[in-house]
Amino acid sequence: MKTTALKVPLFTKARDYLRDPLKKKIALNSLKEILITVLKYSILIGVSYVIVSPVIGMFVNSISSDADAYNPMMFILPKYPTLERYRLAILRLDYWETLTKTMLYSVTVTFLQLFICSMVGYGFARFKFPLKKLWFGCVIFTIIIPTHSIMLPLYVYFKQFDIFGIVSSLQGKTGLMGTVIPMYVLSLFACGLRSGLFIYIFNQFFRGLPKEIEEAAFVDGANMFYTYFRIMLVNAMPAVITVTVFSFVWQFNDVFYAKLFLMPDTTVISKRIASLQKFIANEDNILSITLQELYRDAGAILVIAPVVIVYLLLQKNFIEGVERSGIVG
Repeated sequence: MKTTALKVPLFTKARDYLRDPLKKKIALNSLKEILITVLKYSILIGVSYVIVSPVIGMFVNSISSDADAYNPMMFILPKYPTLERYRLAILRLDYWETLTKTMLYSVTVTFLQLFICSMVGYGFARFKFPLKKLWFGCVIFTIIIPTHSIMLPLYVYFKQFDIFGIVSSLQGKTGLMGTVIPMYVLSLFACGLRSGLFIYIFNQFFRGLPKEIEEAAFVDGANMFYTYFRIMLVNAMPAVITVTVFSFVWQFNDVFYAKLFLMPDTTVISKRIASLQKFIANEDNILSITLQELYRDAGAILVIAPVVIVYLLLQKNFIEGVERSGIVG
């Protein structure tokens, strides 16, 4: 009897509330917003899971013991977790030394690309010169053309690279194969990894900045270089952060140029991890493919970790930079 007495007044109150057209409209709008919100979060969670699930799978494998690896009943979490995979992966990758060299290489190439591409983008955005549209079309063409289509000319060029005999006099042979110098040369002339895209990003951003900023600086007596470095580049910080993150991550993960120019494994960790499974088999006599894959997953997590940290530190600024740089799709 008490339950019925409680239900009837609530039902009656809801019915009377919905009889009012205005209140009914408000209730329907609220219900619609709730359903749209639930749908958005469902799609977001689903897409996120599809993207992140391989990484989760690698992490679970990397902490699985031998018993877990052969246990068909294991699901999501290992029964006997262990960090043995990481210990051996760090040892065989020579992780800390290789990571330090890779970071140094990636950071220096990133700053070189940032410096050169920002200047080129600024020149296209602000200055008039002969065949400007044609040259900018060539920049766009470098974004469209597949890198694999020019790998043979790049290989031949740097294999025979020897300007004024300087290379042969320093190392006793011509060419720059087996070093990271080709990437520095390409980046210096705005032809490096994704340099065309970075020039486009800076061009789009500088075109969106008002010209009155530069005019005010020129009136105050500032020259072109001072205006660029101290005023324009500071105002283009969202684009700077976007290019910095993109360039660092792509240089850090690059395997194509590393293999093309025969860069040493001790300098490029993304290339070294490709041989981790072979090292585990030969040096540690672990012949089981299943166990080798667990060590490989541990090495992959170790390589991914620095990139994830960079994204987490620069997440807010990076998203803002992408939104304001004209990148779509």
